[in-house]
Amino acid sequence: MRFKILIIDDEKNIREIFSLLLEEKGYWVETAETGQEGIARVQKFVPDIVLLDMSLPDITGIEILTRIKNSLPRTEIIIITAFGTIKNAVEATKLGAYAYLEKPVDNEELLLIISRLLEVKKLIREVENLKSELSSRYRFSNIIGTSGQMNSVFQMMGKIAAVDGTVLITGESGTGKELVARAIHFHSPRKSGPFVVVNCGAVPKDLIESEFFGHTKGAFTDAKTETTGKFELAHRGTIFLDEVGELSPEAQVKLLRALGEKEIVKVGATKTIPIDVRVIAATNKNLEEAVKKGEFREDLYWRLAVLSLHLPPLCERKGDLPLLCEHIIQKYNQELAKTVQGMAPRVLELFESYPWPGNIRELESVLYEAMVMSETALIEERALPRRIKNGAVSKEEFSPDLGKPLNEMVAGLTEKAEKRMIEKALEATGWNKTKAAQLLGISRKTLFNKMTSLRIRIQD
Repeated sequence: MRFKILIIDDEKNIREIFSLLLEEKGYWVETAETGQEGIARVQKFVPDIVLLDMSLPDITGIEILTRIKNSLPRTEIIIITAFGTIKNAVEATKLGAYAYLEKPVDNEELLLIISRLLEVKKLIREVENLKSELSSRYRFSNIIGTSGQMNSVFQMMGKIAAVDGTVLITGESGTGKELVARAIHFHSPRKSGPFVVVNCGAVPKDLIESEFFGHTKGAFTDAKTETTGKFELAHRGTIFLDEVGELSPEAQVKLLRALGEKEIVKVGATKTIPIDVRVIAATNKNLEEAVKKGEFREDLYWRLAVLSLHLPPLCERKGDLPLLCEHIIQKYNQELAKTVQGMAPRVLELFESYPWPGNIRELESVLYEAMVMSETALIEERALPRRIKNGAVSKEEFSPDLGKPLNEMVAGLTEKAEKRMIEKALEATGWNKTKAAQLLGISRKTLFNKMTSLRIRIQD
């Protein structure tokens, strides 16, 4: 992209010299002899930079500066001034001029100022483009789903994004909690601020306070430099605390104090730092049960759950599978340079019968592998991982007790299929829980939780 520079000066030789100098550097240059002509050119040319002579025959440099800044505030102005008008040039910088140069202008100094200024403008444009891209990527419409459960989620997201309260997002691993958190942020009044992620389960217990609040140099053995914590980095934006249920009791106390007092203290410091941060937390745990067991502070729970949003597991929204698969296939077609058009009917049948313990994350993994292996326009059954082909609920297993309510029957069948799949994965890996979790597309911790809830006995 060529940057545009407008030269407004009544001296012909200066216009010609500057034009030649700047065009050799690849800039797009136009000129104007008078203030009126310059103002008219500004509206049509929309320059990135204006080189403005303070002493023009028809309009003062100050008036031209003011009119340009009022109509095009992002256009930067460099004042060219004679010795006798330096006072006016200083006044111009107070009114928004980027810099001023005294005649006769040093060409190298002029090029250096323009280069620095355009580098800053380039960075600003890149940041704005990135923010625009992020806002587009995290539109609510990019979260796929038309089921009743997801329509309720979308309605809640819209209401939550409009206010500034703390949010607790619950749901199984792989349901898209971080995606939803980002969408809420980019639709909130804080969308121009940062979105900072902390995985509470991945930070060692003795480092969580430093991760949250930063530390001073020498605060502990390895603190060789001062660091800025995630809360301070998220100032005027949103901090996303993923797996908040994994925080130790000590870390819970520190977090509670920061949320209540809206200020932090770096490890090793005494000075408080005020923070303006919206907190969105997420967990796959039942925090209400954790509170009852004394594993999670009740006061922190209520501080986090000012606004609550639950994401349903994929097994409860299988009506969304065709749309989800279409979206994922389109995404991976670009990434893999493929032209997969869809799935064979048998594949969709298997998908609808499979319990999806790893939720959408597992679905993405399965489709990625299937697209890599597929050699046809439609994904066939033979391209699927073995666990999908073996994990569908058979007709023999599908024997609902018609004496029970529908939701209980569905829950029972889902639990039965999920238990069968986990047991198969464990058997296939010799009861190696790490490998079984990888096979199922879930974390080892989620596997343990499911084994406990489904009463799967650990084999020797």
